[in-house]
Amino acid sequence: MADSKIRVHVKNNRWAPGSFPNTPEGEEVFTITEERFADGLALHPELAGRLDVCIDWDTDRFESSMATADVLLSWNLPTGNLEHVAPGLKWIHIIGAGVEHLMPMNWVPDGVLVTNNKGAHAAKAGEYGLMSVLMLHTSMPRFATFQREHHYESVYSTPIAGRTALVVGVGSIGQAVAGQLKRLGLKVLGVTRHGNPMDEVDEMYTADALDAQLPRADYVFIATPLTEETRGLFDARRLDLMKPGAGLVNIGREPVVDYAALAERLRSGHLSGAILDVFEPEPIAADSPLWDVPNLFVTPHVSADDGDSYVPLTLDLFFQNLKRLLAGEELQNRVRPEIGY
Repeated sequence: MADSKIRVHVKNNRWAPGSFPNTPEGEEVFTITEERFADGLALHPELAGRLDVCIDWDTDRFESSMATADVLLSWNLPTGNLEHVAPGLKWIHIIGAGVEHLMPMNWVPDGVLVTNNKGAHAAKAGEYGLMSVLMLHTSMPRFATFQREHHYESVYSTPIAGRTALVVGVGSIGQAVAGQLKRLGLKVLGVTRHGNPMDEVDEMYTADALDAQLPRADYVFIATPLTEETRGLFDARRLDLMKPGAGLVNIGREPVVDYAALAERLRSGHLSGAILDVFEPEPIAADSPLWDVPNLFVTPHVSADDGDSYVPLTLDLFFQNLKRLLAGEELQNRVRPEIGY
């Protein structure tokens, strides 16, 4: 690779119901066009003239291009027989942070590196996290329900400083959210797989302490990836452990939370409100009961995706890693298939 051009295959996805992108609007946001690729490459002049790029959609030219590709930049891919389809493949970069749609990753050929987009979402997600917790604190999901019902009733709130938020999943996104909340004077608890301390978190715990921390939180913010360990993490029992009147936000993945059980606790008043940004499948069906759950606010998977800068941020991370690959250095954001992210 050092003395010849690097063959890069870019696999974009056309919008289709039930797939990625999850809405027609998302196709424009996530598509890496020739112009966008060239603009990103211009910021890394040391790579000029070193790349041979195929910009593709779906699998239109996948097999013919991958036959000689060194690198794949994509959200998903046909995984069957990849070692024969792409015998020279060295690296796959996934343009999202989550890779659960590719699990189990026993299809990855020996010697092929896989990285994800961790970090590209942080700034936008931090702002969404701040907004969503403030919405819960000021009863905005309840006001949205009142508006649907043509009901006018005052619900008062106090300044949020001194309340407690529990961030479950303190990766780059959760860390950004924690920083925003701490800035407003909240006490921030965190739960991660490793439990390592962070400046943005006042008290950090491992997952085995989750049950003990849930009753302390006024707001629970879920940003954990979907893995075998986190699937069903917030079942009915754990939702019942939450403080009466607490609120919940989920920007991780739907299977982490039992939405039917959550709806019951919103109807009963055990929880005061919830904001959900992730669903399975997406979009939500028009006849889904979630639309009519009281004190539930739905956003269409937009918490962490910046419509203007998502592709430039993705490409900058990609090109930085490509330079590391050429230099024989460790790549950022290596995916660990054994833990699911």
